[in-house]
Amino acid sequence: MGIEYSTAKWLAPASFIYDFAAQQYGLNSTPSMKQINDRNTSFWSPQPYFIGGFFAPQQIVQLAWLYRLWKLDPSKPKEKSELDQIVNFVPYYALGNVCIGTWMFWWNSEALKISNIFVVINSFSQLYFIFTKLGPMNTKSLSSVLTHVNAKTFAGIGVLDFLHNLSVAYYKGALPSPAIKAITGAGFAGLAACSDWIFGGCLVYDLVALSVGQATLNNPDWSKMLGGFAVMTAGIVGLRNYFIPPYVSEPGYNLAEDDDTFDDQV
Repeated sequence: MGIEYSTAKWLAPASFIYDFAAQQYGLNSTPSMKQINDRNTSFWSPQPYFIGGFFAPQQIVQLAWLYRLWKLDPSKPKEKSELDQIVNFVPYYALGNVCIGTWMFWWNSEALKISNIFVVINSFSQLYFIFTKLGPMNTKSLSSVLTHVNAKTFAGIGVLDFLHNLSVAYYKGALPSPAIKAITGAGFAGLAACSDWIFGGCLVYDLVALSVGQATLNNPDWSKMLGGFAVMTAGIVGLRNYFIPPYVSEPGYNLAEDDDTFDDQV
């Protein structure tokens, strides 16, 4: 899914604006996104404010990433390698924004099965990118760090979105069966075994959100089990990253140090 820089620099911010505007519509329309959430619950329903708490800092990361997409100059060899890392994610980033923005309109229409289609596309495309297209994060390259944080938080919240939407679309009001409990534990353990600190942290966050959400829905035993899964996931992520360090440290391009425009402004 390659893309030219000239297309990427417009596509990425346009998709960001579309998704952001759709989210504002969802929050402020009647019925609102939360009202739809509150009357459609299931065994994978999270505490909704955890999603809002994730959304705000994620926007800051996205804006920093978008700024770098616009600021770096592809005609300069030193900057092009940094820019390539960003452009590589743009098609998946734009697809995710379009899917989640469009999801909002169907969600607020309470057409949950249709809205779930867009969630599935987004969640699996983000997971595909981070596991097959994204190389190790270079801790000395700001482009690499921002791209990894951006992509992995997209995928991380995508896991929660997938579970939540699937359950309310097809199993509204249901309690977790033994099979659902086993799938949840095994699924998160499997993902944790393949995760770095960023995506692994998102998985733990997802489980805490689910645990708190189920507690508010008066499912205390399931809530406690989800909390246990969160501890288990954190342990697997910690062990995995301790024994298999996920990052590299190679010289990167730093705008503040190398770009003359910063010196001119001082």
